[in-house]
Amino acid sequence: MKRYFKNSPREIVLLFAIALFFAGCNEANENIYRSTTNFGNGWQFSRKAASDTTFTEWETINLPHTMRLEPLVVNDQFQGLGHYTKTFSVSDTANRKFFFYFEGVMQVATLFINNEKVLTHSGGYLPFTVDATPQLRPDTVNQIDVWVDNTDNAQVPPGKALADLDFNYYGGIYRNVYLITTGKIFITDAVAADEVAGGGVLVHFDEVSAEQAQGMLRVQAKNESGSTEKVRLLATLISSDGQIFYFRSDEALVQPDSTVTLQQELVVDDPQLWSPQQPQLYRLLVELMAGERLLDSTSLNIGIRKIELNENGFFVNGEKHFLRGTNRHQEYPFVGYALSDEAQWRDAVKIKSAGFDFVRLSHYPHAEAFMDACDALGLLVMDCIPGWQFFGDSVFIQNSYQDCRDMIRRDRNHACVAFWELSLNESPMTNEYMQTVNEILDQELPFGDSYSAGWTDYPAYDLFIPARQHAQPPDYWNFYKNGNRNVFVAEYGDWEYYAQNAGFNQKAFDGLKADERNSRQLRGSGEQRLLQQALNFSQAAASNRRGIGTIGHANWLMFDYNRGYADDLEASGIADIFRLPKFSWYFYQSQRPPQEQVPAPVASGPMVFIASYNNQLSSREVTVFSNCDEVELLAEEHVLARQTATKDSVFATLAFPPFHFENVPVGTANLSAIGYIDGMEAARHEVAVAATAARIRLKADLEGIAINENYPDLFFVNACVTDSVGNLVYDADLAVEFTIEGSGKVLGYNPVIAEAGIASALIRTEALDSLLVISAKARGILPYRLVLQRYERKVNK
Repeated sequence: MKRYFKNSPREIVLLFAIALFFAGCNEANENIYRSTTNFGNGWQFSRKAASDTTFTEWETINLPHTMRLEPLVVNDQFQGLGHYTKTFSVSDTANRKFFFYFEGVMQVATLFINNEKVLTHSGGYLPFTVDATPQLRPDTVNQIDVWVDNTDNAQVPPGKALADLDFNYYGGIYRNVYLITTGKIFITDAVAADEVAGGGVLVHFDEVSAEQAQGMLRVQAKNESGSTEKVRLLATLISSDGQIFYFRSDEALVQPDSTVTLQQELVVDDPQLWSPQQPQLYRLLVELMAGERLLDSTSLNIGIRKIELNENGFFVNGEKHFLRGTNRHQEYPFVGYALSDEAQWRDAVKIKSAGFDFVRLSHYPHAEAFMDACDALGLLVMDCIPGWQFFGDSVFIQNSYQDCRDMIRRDRNHACVAFWELSLNESPMTNEYMQTVNEILDQELPFGDSYSAGWTDYPAYDLFIPARQHAQPPDYWNFYKNGNRNVFVAEYGDWEYYAQNAGFNQKAFDGLKADERNSRQLRGSGEQRLLQQALNFSQAAASNRRGIGTIGHANWLMFDYNRGYADDLEASGIADIFRLPKFSWYFYQSQRPPQEQVPAPVASGPMVFIASYNNQLSSREVTVFSNCDEVELLAEEHVLARQTATKDSVFATLAFPPFHFENVPVGTANLSAIGYIDGMEAARHEVAVAATAARIRLKADLEGIAINENYPDLFFVNACVTDSVGNLVYDADLAVEFTIEGSGKVLGYNPVIAEAGIASALIRTEALDSLLVISAKARGILPYRLVLQRYERKVNK
């Protein structure tokens, strides 16, 4: 029988303090029964390329780690073997369990503990757990060895050889590793479980309204104590404002060497609902009890929300949404996939700040920290299994089925997940495969409100997600309607402008448009090309909104990235690989209504942006992006025009079309744009005429996410080349040299050539235990010195 109790007002202050404690922990809840320790520091590493005969010398490294730093443009990515090893000590193996939890190793990992092989795991994008207890020796030195193989493997999704792949998958232990200790009776790991629907903790709410949410909590426990035990659950649900709900399950017997599944009904009155605009999260503490004795505990963030996909569209908590989305690859320059958790959060903040409420995780599961950030920031997610233009043998298929289960089990408690892309992108899947992956979803989440998505219009999928270029212009998917099925345009704005006649063969270059007409434009390609990219995206976005069955779309893409088959960067990102915005960024930012709520530290509200460098080469027809009713453009103090947006036949479907001003005196006067809402000034942007380069201005690109004080972190520092009064000099291409004082280093190139007036350096810190001083200088101009101190976090993670 379920029992639940809501707190009284007198408890709120104390309970809110408890909630903040749990929310602020960097690591999982620790007690004498369970502890979770970051196991990332102090490894030894050596590598051997597939073409070599010997390994490199040992080096000391910290995780996350890539097997080799790569150049900015990756033409010959390292493939081969990596050997990671570390010594450590444990105690009390008779009464304790010891597990290693690997968030991601690319892509085949073989583990040894004290020279005994424990397991081989295939697949680089999803976690796995190792029970190390049988191999450990108490009160002496133990050793873990991980051999990592990232060579081409047609049996491991995505399966396609790197030389033919549309992205790079890099290599190494590139995500976190944790050492988890528990007692002999413990809560199992969701991904490691053999049973259908997995183990661990599962939370689901069936009935959700503003008045009440009803759902269930399911927890699997395992008994390795040697004796039968009677166990039950205590669950504590804490809201962000300190409200608390207690739940207590019935008792159940768990026999030795067996598992038991405990289930508890959840009822929450007046719930704080999660939505993209108000992503309210609860902290759930789950305790496994034997009488009054605590056996194990764990905690997680959850959101209470109801999503629906039906013939009328897509709904969150009963409110219809047209999804404004983008695609993301998780790559950084030089380090590939080896991002810190904070870097993952900064990417999520940038995506939300750019005006999006949805992100497709192309074409594989992204990091757990990124999923946490999406929960906290209100970014809906399409979670994708690994795959791209390849369908392999029976072993590949079975590995892909396991990817489906592991991804669902890892991410099933995330409020942000709206769709499960159980589809190998642009791959010739069989009907049997498509039917099976949808059955897996129904087995893992048998609640009737989990939605699958596939790029093929196959009836087992709940949502059809073609790319725009999969149909023919000019209508593309605008008239698609297959019964009650909806369509989500999963990619648009790139390929249809790049090579309309090339079909799926992205290595063929027949039928290309001129370079200046496509969307693949580096940030340094010049004003005219960046304007063309923005025009392409805005026209395609407006076209998609005409779709009679279209529930949303995702542009291709957010950030520039490398590809295995190409010798240049894929530059259709609305930001470059260093995360610096192009003009298109501001088009998308203008599509968020000015009154729409977003959580801190996301940029929001009324905005206006002049898409011009305002120099002698600039176009006299100036484009301005804004979500205001009217925009007034001034040259110095002279009003050039005040007008509404361009609501022509092309842009009529956009909520906030671009503004266009003609005969603007560019390059001779400072330009100002003022956005008005209901006749009142709401936003302002200025672009000055820059003089000669005279100085450097440095800024750390942290997006409100503090540098990690204890473990490795990655962040960009941007050196802006300005004139004597601080105006950015867009045509500056000076070589900027960075120096570091303190516990950090510049990765990749140094000096860095400025692109469109900005030189970006990637900084890695191993720990921020003192002041970090970053200096930048260039020939002939004044240098700059930036001091970074230990920051308090601005976002609870």
